Amino acid sequence: MSTSTVPPQPTSREEDPRPPEDRRHRLRRRWLTAIVIVLLIGIPAGYLVISANQSRDSGLDKERESSATGLRDTWPSQMKRRIFEIPIPTGATNVAYYETSNWKSSRLYVQFTTSAQRLDEFLLKVGSSRSDLRDGEVAISDRDADIAGWNFTDGHEWSGITVEHPSPRPYQDITIDMTDPASPRVYVVSTTTP
Repeated sequence: MSTSTVPPQPTSREEDPRPPEDRRHRLRRRWLTAIVIVLLIGIPAGYLVISANQSRDSGLDKERESSATGLRDTWPSQMKRRIFEIPIPTGATNVAYYETSNWKSSRLYVQFTTSAQRLDEFLLKVGSSRSDLRDGEVAISDRDADIAGWNFTDGHEWSGITVEHPSPRPYQDITIDMTDPASPRVYVVSTTTP
């Protein structure tokens, strides 16, 4: 039988072959440890704070937008135009929009002024044409007109159409003021249902 021998272990500080740590080395080691701890905790914590602030700001922007009432005098985002399938023509002026959303449906209300040629392009892109328009008809309901603040009174040359698509695509109620044929004013309510 063989027995293994364990090397002798130092029993006290005096027997340790390493020299004692001097004060300068100990301070340097403690500073290095403190820096590593700050970096390991501080950097992720900083990212967490920045991310939380960005998330909160984004939520506040969305809250402001959703609590707005009436039309906003600006273009809807490209994403909204894509979702609601409202291809506002390039060069359109007096663009304004308003969005509503609830558990049953979402609606995007848009108005803009365009040229006669760009009106034809717009109607083609939504799946219609000028020949499909019904003269003297306002396709937008009174309820939707009230929500957007639109007033379709007499004394204008109104034309309207409802463009329907298979679900889940949105459908559009379109009313156009053709009083000035060179610069028609377009009103659209696009509705999506989940």
